[in-house]
Amino acid sequence: MTDAVTAGVTAGVGARPAGATPWQRFAAIPLRARLVAMTTALLALGLGIAALATSTIVSAHLVAQVDAQLERTASTVAGTTVRNPTAADLPSDYYVLARSTAGDEEARAFPPTVARYGTPQIPPLTMREVGQRIGEPFTVDSQGGTDPARWRVAVFFLSSEPTLDKVGSVYVALPLTGIHQTTALLTRTLILSALAIVVGGGLAAWFLVRQALRPLRTIESTAAAIAAGDLTRRIPPAPATTEVGSLAGSLNAMLAQIERAFAVREASEERMRRFVSDASHELRTPLATIRGYGELYRMGALDTPDKVTDTMGRIEGSAIRMGSLVGDLLALARLDEGRPVRHEPVDLVQLARDSAQDLHALDPTRVVRVIGLGDAPAGAPGPGGAPGPGGAPAPAEPPERLVALGDDDRLRQVLGNLIGNIARHTPAGTAAEIALGATERSTVVIEVRDHGPGVPGDQMDRVFERFFRADTSRTRASGGSGLGLAIVAAIIAAHGGTIRASATAGGGMTVRCELPAH
Repeated sequence: MTDAVTAGVTAGVGARPAGATPWQRFAAIPLRARLVAMTTALLALGLGIAALATSTIVSAHLVAQVDAQLERTASTVAGTTVRNPTAADLPSDYYVLARSTAGDEEARAFPPTVARYGTPQIPPLTMREVGQRIGEPFTVDSQGGTDPARWRVAVFFLSSEPTLDKVGSVYVALPLTGIHQTTALLTRTLILSALAIVVGGGLAAWFLVRQALRPLRTIESTAAAIAAGDLTRRIPPAPATTEVGSLAGSLNAMLAQIERAFAVREASEERMRRFVSDASHELRTPLATIRGYGELYRMGALDTPDKVTDTMGRIEGSAIRMGSLVGDLLALARLDEGRPVRHEPVDLVQLARDSAQDLHALDPTRVVRVIGLGDAPAGAPGPGGAPGPGGAPAPAEPPERLVALGDDDRLRQVLGNLIGNIARHTPAGTAAEIALGATERSTVVIEVRDHGPGVPGDQMDRVFERFFRADTSRTRASGGSGLGLAIVAAIIAAHGGTIRASATAGGGMTVRCELPAH
């Protein structure tokens, strides 16, 4: 079965469409072969045209030389031969034919010349035609001879003496054997030279094209490795002024983006798997609690009103905790979807004062102050603004007005989560500050500082991860789902701001949020 499928795939890849045009079939040939074939074809075509033009021009030039020779000598040869018949016995390539108007004709020629080149077949011409051809030699074929040749013929009027009346015509011919031999030799030489040049040019083109396309083969092998899963591969750089260099640069940039995108996707998938796992774990505990108490009730173990009341309270607490967790998950899901937030002027000073009052309401023993950003106390401030235990000066006054561009409800949620985090994870009565200020980068800053046990330094960068809990006081026993700071980070990111956590001077943790200023 596998062999059959493989054979079918191979046949499908190699087969050409039945109705493919010659150009489509040519386009299916590898680029190297096409370039070599086109180069060789162009060489052959150019050399063929050059050979044809050369042989034609040389032949015409040689015929013109024969015509010039006839023009210089034909009249003299004709007169000498006609008046002195014995002159025809002298060695010569000339053939002389005299024709009278009565139709009589007499030929004079060196016998070995006629025996070798044959007798020129001069057509009968009228006196009018003779007058038209005077000064315009023409070519005729021959008959007989061991080496038949074509003849070039010049014609003159035959005049009587002393009246000079036209009594006939005289034809003087020269064989073109030398011209034909020279032209044939030249043609053979040009053809052999063209063949040698075409073969040599084809081999040179194959070598040069192979060298020129070597970077493309490198790109091909790199692309195959990347397709196999090796996203770290890159194409060797080449001069940016070349097409291959420009292509390599573009492909490397694209590969870097693809690698980053895959890394981001893998990280996102990993976070999602961890998120689902943690969420399942967090939901399992309250669900197991509710189920366990339900089974106790079904088994009749809750046999007194006090036990029923206590169990219902525990079930209600687990349901509240599960509802809070689901609410936090829905909030993160909405933020992950990238839903837009409002961008309106928000007075951060008022938000900070409201949040400070909320924290004080949760724990009246706490000293919660709204201060200026430049103040960084070494310890918690004492009541009434007195110096703290570490001897630090009283906090600086906050700005009268500090306006950010954002969503009032979301920013209140940020401060509410941070304040709730302090109330949940720091000892009762521990002081806290909300510091406000602006930067030179057209941004505004909110810092929420606590003076509790803090977070170990090696875990400080992870406090904004979902379901993360520090190893010290920030455990499940102290409450919370581990999503509060993750929601804070998501809201700040949706506003185009930044957030980071650091250790507070004297102990504790500081969360710094930086937002665009209005």
